[in-house]
Amino acid sequence: MKEYIHGANPYMPFWEHVPDGEPRVFEYNGEKRVYLYGSHDTVKTEYCGPDQVVWSAPVDDLTNWKCHGVCYTATDGGILYAPDVVQKGDTFYMYAAEAKGSRIMLATSKNPAGPFTNPVKTELGFDPGILVDDDGRVYAFWGFCKQYCAELNDDMATIKKETLRENVVKHCIAPWSPKDGMEDEKDAFFEASSPRKLFGKYVYIYSKRYYTHQPQYGVYEDCNGFLSYKYSDTPLGDYKMGGDISFNGGEILPGPDGKNQMSYRWGNNHGSLMEVNGQWYIFYHRQIGTDEYARQAMIEPVDVAMDKAGRIFVGKITYKDGEPVASEPVEMTSQGAHINGLDARKWISAGYAVHIYGGAKGGYNGGAGGAYIKPVYEKDDNVSSPIVDITNGLTVGFRYLQFGCNTPHTVTADILAKEDLTVKVRLDNYKGKEIACFNMKKGDKQATAPLTSGVIGKRAIYFEFLSSSKEIIAEFDKFTFD
Repeated sequence: MKEYIHGANPYMPFWEHVPDGEPRVFEYNGEKRVYLYGSHDTVKTEYCGPDQVVWSAPVDDLTNWKCHGVCYTATDGGILYAPDVVQKGDTFYMYAAEAKGSRIMLATSKNPAGPFTNPVKTELGFDPGILVDDDGRVYAFWGFCKQYCAELNDDMATIKKETLRENVVKHCIAPWSPKDGMEDEKDAFFEASSPRKLFGKYVYIYSKRYYTHQPQYGVYEDCNGFLSYKYSDTPLGDYKMGGDISFNGGEILPGPDGKNQMSYRWGNNHGSLMEVNGQWYIFYHRQIGTDEYARQAMIEPVDVAMDKAGRIFVGKITYKDGEPVASEPVEMTSQGAHINGLDARKWISAGYAVHIYGGAKGGYNGGAGGAYIKPVYEKDDNVSSPIVDITNGLTVGFRYLQFGCNTPHTVTADILAKEDLTVKVRLDNYKGKEIACFNMKKGDKQATAPLTSGVIGKRAIYFEFLSSSKEIIAEFDKFTFD
């Protein structure tokens, strides 16, 4: 019986939908684990839901996630938005965003997995992010399209009024942002405040909203699919321009008109940085389905560095003569914490795709109303998340698989053929070398093809779907090599 890949990207089971993830490393009962606190997309018709759950993984294996169950339920049964959790002393403090983020409640537990109880109302606002500094002082950051921060009193719930600052990161221009002259055309705060500390400096991670074109990323519209950062010498100080760490628009491709294009549908983004076992990671989320209400938790390793002038670099860093000189977002991958690639000889769900491109109308997801990863909610760890509404010319890509030192001989795919079609398997890029080909008749559900070329090591794999039909031609469930 073949095993399924688990803990890739998304790293939780396909049936779980936890966006807005704040990662924290806590030691409890002598064991260090990464705990992930986020929203919980359960309502299905709007963002989030009325409860929050905790997942964790051992620091030495970020592919092995465990669910600890519900840790907090809204006091009014309403919708909870993005939380944060910090530790001070032997107590864990959860900042729960009730009433869709308009009422921030502070609840406590002696266990990082909760349950968090005895909630009290705080003076904080939307998307709270908390920093417990090395000297024990505590700072809070919050806001939506306008940024606030302050030091907290010992009660962890009220602010020291004299420390309150606004717009240490200037905000975006949007119909709902204030017209206060504090807009920033280049590095605009949208939401998702998350303070961290790197190299003794204060690093502020947030969701940026670009409202200028970013052709290098294939962005030609207002877009808040980015997680970005600024940095400062003091926690509430003046933050300097940093850069972008994560973008959830998939692989960036040169399009047919020469302009770069995304290969995956971008959506809102929220997450943070965490050092785990000596490696830094960006935790973020992406969209599936046809809306933004079934988001999935994603992770990528990132590089971090500081130059001689004290500038901070996070993401994919370019070095010159050993000094960091620039950084850009890390690529969005299928592998996540499987940093050597996904085992090609296990079942790999189509839901791990980070490239869904082309199709009848062209562009990411095959154009408006095109193909998408179908959300699943059945609590089965071997459930796959299929790609549906595939049309002629669509390519589906996975970055990356690990083939090891011996090439496989065949590839098998579970594909429901809704029309007669051909599926070409390509290597390294979506126009790359063809290494296998399936011819399927309408009604077929699985196909196996011999490899016409050897494949070893860590490689990207793409499936190209071709048919003379102008209708939906296939659903793609999973695949494996033998």
